[in-house]
Amino acid sequence: MKIILFCLLLLFGTPFVFGQKYAYIDSDYILGNVPEYKEAKDKLDKLADRWTKEIEDRYSVLKVKKDNFAREEVLLPTEEKQKRKDEINKIETEAMEVQKMRFGVKGDYFQKRQELVKPIQDKVFDAMQVVASKKAYTFVFDKANQSNLVYADPKLDISDIVLKEMGITIK
Repeated sequence: MKIILFCLLLLFGTPFVFGQKYAYIDSDYILGNVPEYKEAKDKLDKLADRWTKEIEDRYSVLKVKKDNFAREEVLLPTEEKQKRKDEINKIETEAMEVQKMRFGVKGDYFQKRQELVKPIQDKVFDAMQVVASKKAYTFVFDKANQSNLVYADPKLDISDIVLKEMGITIK
């Protein structure tokens, strides 16, 4: 009985496996060859640098305040100690809020990235779908972005074809 089941599985399962066509892309390579992506990435990097400096400046002020307070704490009256602790806590809270506002899950950086990069990624995805449809690929894997793709035959890489579909020629 087991032998018959195995033979049937082998007989009917094999064509299904061989009928599948698959390929892969390297989205990092593709995006690296899209001029709009480079511009968007540069804009994002400049914003991130500016926002990082803004946050670092706030933390620098906080550090100075904390250091001064630690040195002077024993000499201060109780009311002044509490006033300075409150001021330090306020500065620290503001710094954390700014950091969250800029780089949090729904922060300015995330929103700006969605605005600038997502449309480009959508174009890549659309072009990849067109290529996959034209060539009748069942699966298209992405070699980039921490994929679990351990080995990929370079002959199955359709990244240049996707770029061509997007109207981008590789030099």
